[in-house]
Amino acid sequence: MAARIAASMCGAPPDPVAAWIDMNVAEHVEARPAPALRPYVRRYSGYHYRGFAPGVHLGLPSSALTVVISFDEPTLVALSPGEPPTGYAALASGLSLAPAFIHHDGAQYGVQLDLTPAGARALFGVPAAALAAAVLPLDLEPLTDRLRTASWPERFTLLDAALTARLRPADAAPELVYAWQRVQRSGGDLRVGELAAETGWSRRTLCSRFTAEYGVGPKDALRLARFGRSRRLVQRIDRPALAEVAAACGYHDQAHLAREWREFAGVAPSRWLAAEELPISTSQDGSAAATLEP
Repeated sequence: MAARIAASMCGAPPDPVAAWIDMNVAEHVEARPAPALRPYVRRYSGYHYRGFAPGVHLGLPSSALTVVISFDEPTLVALSPGEPPTGYAALASGLSLAPAFIHHDGAQYGVQLDLTPAGARALFGVPAAALAAAVLPLDLEPLTDRLRTASWPERFTLLDAALTARLRPADAAPELVYAWQRVQRSGGDLRVGELAAETGWSRRTLCSRFTAEYGVGPKDALRLARFGRSRRLVQRIDRPALAEVAAACGYHDQAHLAREWREFAGVAPSRWLAAEELPISTSQDGSAAATLEP
């Protein structure tokens, strides 16, 4: 696959915008895409952070593919702690089992799009596996110029129009579409053998074809789903004790949760929360969200 994905993305207004805002230090704004895009794009997340200490933000693994468009300086990303970061005006990244290391000078300004794996085919014409464990540059300069000078509601409307114009048929096998959606519905509480039986495939066929489509096998997809559940609980304002998080998310015990966090994040949950220089939005679960009308 070419190292550069050409994506000239230029709709109806988005749903009401969920936002957490402190204008003195940071701004985080979320919106759902237009209905036609929702099988492919989970949400838009706008951010504008300034005045924080320089550092390295951990981009944690998740069940979403990511597109990031910077409105200011390029986003500086490395895939390992000792690797010099590469700057991206816009980027796409697929599923991964390790964090990305995002270097910053205390300020970041841009928008992140969380895509489903089906979004890779629908918007870029490639399976999600083509983006797995990688960060690839996107050529979005004309769109970025328009986004940079717009308000947040206008930005989300522009993204709706640009992405809708890019849509193409997403032709993954129905069994693979079902398997992915089943993993997400389960929150990780499912066995690979059960999933194979539900698709009508052998375990070997499921693992081979699932990995070829998504870039991770079904077992790791289940682990990512479980990790995502734990992350949402850990970052809540009223977060429960880690032992309760472990029990709620299907880990054997707190030690099991800690091992998974060390693999996926490189640190324990408490250290992740303490080390983040930039604010961690909690608006995804509504615990710190207001509503803005676009």
